[in-house]
Amino acid sequence: MSSKHLRGDINYAWPTAEVAVMGAKGAVSILFRGQKDVAKYEDQYIRKFGNPFPAAIRGFVDDIIEPHTTRKKLCKDLELLQSKQLKNPKKKHGNIPL
Repeated sequence: MSSKHLRGDINYAWPTAEVAVMGAKGAVSILFRGQKDVAKYEDQYIRKFGNPFPAAIRGFVDDIIEPHTTRKKLCKDLELLQSKQLKNPKKKHGNIPL
């Protein structure tokens, strides 16, 4: 449920994952509002974004893993990240009350 944009360290997806902001039906209803044959566009959207491979190509997903390897991968990565040192830039000022 994290992403590289939210400073996630490692991002995995299963082969059946759908990496998108919203589901196909909602996205198509917004993108093709008022168009005829919306079902056709929904099928195209699912074929294009209904799997994790486009996200992996763009670097949003580090690896596509099989579900049965998930526990082993997560345990290995948690051990790796246990000694991680956070390095945040110094802030010029605090957050002013709004």
